[in-house]
Amino acid sequence: MLNVTMYLDVDGVVCPFGATGTTPWGSPWSLANAGMLEVAYAAELVAGLNGLARFPGLRCVWLTSWEDMAPRYLCPAIGLAGGRWPWLTAEGPGVGEGWWKLGALQADLAAATPKRIVWIDDQLRYERDAQDWAGFLGARILAVSPDPRRGISPGELAAVSAFVTAPVF
Repeated sequence: MLNVTMYLDVDGVVCPFGATGTTPWGSPWSLANAGMLEVAYAAELVAGLNGLARFPGLRCVWLTSWEDMAPRYLCPAIGLAGGRWPWLTAEGPGVGEGWWKLGALQADLAAATPKRIVWIDDQLRYERDAQDWAGFLGARILAVSPDPRRGISPGELAAVSAFVTAPVF
């Protein structure tokens, strides 16, 4: 059985900033009212994430400034089956100096002890400490930093799916 945790951001990942044109899948952007603001998203991405989340042994965790608002407001608005996923907070354990998401993820990782992790956040490309830490983990982590104006691309989603379903050895 899998023992993988996927940490997922919202802004710039599921819902891109200033989406224009077509989605990376070539379809029009879908729009939804997520309770406090309108969000753009790719319906194909949501379907892909929903399929991925059904894999036995994959634990999905929100790692976003939306915190508990992702499962409460975003999920019902866009049809993402993440309403029961746990979320990490900027106030939680492990948060101190540096990027709060790295500290929160490390604390959760120590408690959950998955064999491998996927971390999807558009900010990863700009966070040197997170890059160094991911480099230390090597093959145990897949770090994905999508273009924040496009969100997760079909190729990135395929890479995540391949990583999640690959045998450990």
